[in-house]
Amino acid sequence: MLLWIEVIIFLILLGLTIYGFIQPIRLRYKLITAAQKEDRFDNLPKRIKDAVFSFFFLTCSVKKERVFTGFVHIFLLYGSLTFDTVSVNHILEGFNPNWNFYGHGIIRQIHSAVADGLGIMVLLAVLYFSIRRWVVKVKSYTYPSFESFWIYTLLATVTITFFAYEGAVISLTPEHAYSAFIGQALAQWMGPVTSTTVKVWWWIHIINVFGFVYYVPRSKYLHMFFGPINIAFKNYKSTGIIKPLVIDFETSEKFGAVDLKDFTWKDLLDSYACMECGRCNDYCPANQTGKPLSPKDIILNLKRHMLENKASVLAGNGGTAENVEPLKPLMDGTYTGDEIWTCTTCGACMNVCPVKNEHIPKIIGVRQSETLMESRFPAELGNFFRNMETNMNPWGFGAHTKGDWTEGMDIKVMAENSDVDMLYWVGCAGSFDERNKSVTSAMIKILKAANVNFGVLGVEENCCGDQARRLGNEYMFQMLAQENIETFKRYNVKKILVTCPHGFNTLKNEYAEFAVQAGIEDFNIEVVHHSEFIQQLLKDGRLKLDNQLDGSVTFHDPCYLGRHNSIFEQPREVITGTGSQLKEMPNNHDHSFCCGAGGGLMWTEETIGTRVNHTRTDHALAAGAETISTSCPFCMTMMSDGVKDKGKDEDVQVKDISELVADCIN
Repeated sequence: MLLWIEVIIFLILLGLTIYGFIQPIRLRYKLITAAQKEDRFDNLPKRIKDAVFSFFFLTCSVKKERVFTGFVHIFLLYGSLTFDTVSVNHILEGFNPNWNFYGHGIIRQIHSAVADGLGIMVLLAVLYFSIRRWVVKVKSYTYPSFESFWIYTLLATVTITFFAYEGAVISLTPEHAYSAFIGQALAQWMGPVTSTTVKVWWWIHIINVFGFVYYVPRSKYLHMFFGPINIAFKNYKSTGIIKPLVIDFETSEKFGAVDLKDFTWKDLLDSYACMECGRCNDYCPANQTGKPLSPKDIILNLKRHMLENKASVLAGNGGTAENVEPLKPLMDGTYTGDEIWTCTTCGACMNVCPVKNEHIPKIIGVRQSETLMESRFPAELGNFFRNMETNMNPWGFGAHTKGDWTEGMDIKVMAENSDVDMLYWVGCAGSFDERNKSVTSAMIKILKAANVNFGVLGVEENCCGDQARRLGNEYMFQMLAQENIETFKRYNVKKILVTCPHGFNTLKNEYAEFAVQAGIEDFNIEVVHHSEFIQQLLKDGRLKLDNQLDGSVTFHDPCYLGRHNSIFEQPREVITGTGSQLKEMPNNHDHSFCCGAGGGLMWTEETIGTRVNHTRTDHALAAGAETISTSCPFCMTMMSDGVKDKGKDEDVQVKDISELVADCIN
């Protein structure tokens, strides 16, 4: 009679556990699918492969930022997977005590040893992560974390009770010892036991297993399932691309991300995939210089807001059902202005995220609603937007003066002679900023020395719109893009050379997408950055250097050239091609620390925490080079200001790579 009572109790607990596991996953699925649609289903074989590899090989965790921690995650994963098979077997024992997946032969011998070994690994992993969280107190973790406490506790108790049950079984029936070395040791320690003892340990273990299964989908550890799914739907395009607003600006009443329903399903999926590891915070220049921006909280606050307002989300249209409140705006308690307006859009957070979360689109979406609907942005941006509206450039110089720099330089202007092989896009900085005009002069010198047939637009060259777009003014961006694309088509431009990585990213990646959206046909222009172009000129022998430099140079990777567009080695090859000794600074290549000017912040005042360019200047000075080089006008400005502020402007030069090359040409 007792056996049947146990079976009934077991079935009730099993049913409740299955329901408890499925119900929160079902809720989260409904919340995610209530968001805006987005096509992430191209190249499905590759997406599936990436998801499988990330799950079974933990390629998402074993990254150079935290290699050892990544390998500990592997032990935890495979230990848990092994226990999953053992736990399923133990659950089936509730129906048939003699059931065993692995039989009684060699497979059982191997599995028993592996299960014990990985069980030890799980306990060591729990100990390691507990020490990191509560002894070392890693800054980027979330505190307090009751979820971590409960999951570590459950992982430990599931493992320990498994060992105890295994030891009791071996003590009662020694022929079931096989190669379970931990079970055998515990059996000797336990001494003789009864079948009741075995049953008690089985029940204790099963209850712990059911507790673990019930708790996981209610905690951040749901990332075990959603993480690989999120990786399957990652963005394969440049991370520097901002998705265009496909709306009619004349008739639409809503722009950007005002509330939850304005995000896509991928945006919401990110929140459940988040591991809360804090890598994004560790590499965020705003966070690391004392700003209130936490890329991790951008994701987690979205999840919190979604769960708190689940009734409104599921009611349809942001809450139109009876007794359901409308969705609150995201800027009403979910995000703050200091978070949204201190992001440099450098992409460091997205680069290091193990599950490929996308922070920048969310921030830009909120900026769009703040700028276009509320006119709520940092006060300094008022001048920026006025300058753009009246003169098509952020400096505010008259648009009719943009070609003044060409006077006396014997350069083809497209309006007068469009018979050229490429258009040199000078950009606003190269046209108006006094320091960056010397970069323009250096490029002209290089192009002429290599006999490149090029032309410029002069007064017809508007701003590319990068800064306006990243500050949320999509209307201004689209207006500029439309006019520039029409100019390109008028002169039948096929190739564009750009010195600014922001302009390079915009012209190369974003204009093509905008052209499709705007119905502009046959828009196919090759866009190259000057670091690529100079490197190729040197490699092909088209550019001969008359002399070599003998100093040391450290290179600062611009975010929109390196991290967003994967151009790292070309500028370094240009530097070494001048004879300079290259000295790398800390945080280089894809871990380059932002100069602080990206995302439109070139035009705002930095009043919170340490200045980002000061921190990056410290990195550059630590390299011990005589010259700091970069390949971006914004980085040039920020690094020059940083060196001057540090009182090192007489000891250390700041130069664009083109200026180094020009110095080698007589």
